[in-house]
Amino acid sequence: MAYNFQKFEGRNVRLENRITITKSNSIGFPSKFYNDNKIKDYKYVILYWDAGNRVIGIKFTNDESEKSKFTIIQSKVGYGGSVVVRSFFKTYGIDPKIYHGRYDWKKQNVEGVGDIYAVKIQEKKTYEEIKKP
Repeated sequence: MAYNFQKFEGRNVRLENRITITKSNSIGFPSKFYNDNKIKDYKYVILYWDAGNRVIGIKFTNDESEKSKFTIIQSKVGYGGSVVVRSFFKTYGIDPKIYHGRYDWKKQNVEGVGDIYAVKIQEKKTYEEIKKP
């Protein structure tokens, strides 16, 4: 009997297709999201905020002339990428200690802007809140 083995090369790689908000003021793009959406082809993100719906809009770009861009930190060892967005969080009162976590996203085309990844954020319950009867 002949076997058709395929080498597993995904060790320590996050197979997560959600966007993350970290407690350290960053938005993360795990490996699966990063690769599936070809984020390596971009240098920057432009962020948008919908306060009424509590949605962050993320637009990937290579536009050097954009003044409000954040640089994507690309992992050199294949762990995806991230952007440090402390000023964005502070401006809109988004406390990453309350909103940290993994979020599903929707890709939408916004008139006058282009493709945006929309991320609806919500407060995370504390351990004490979960324990309450």
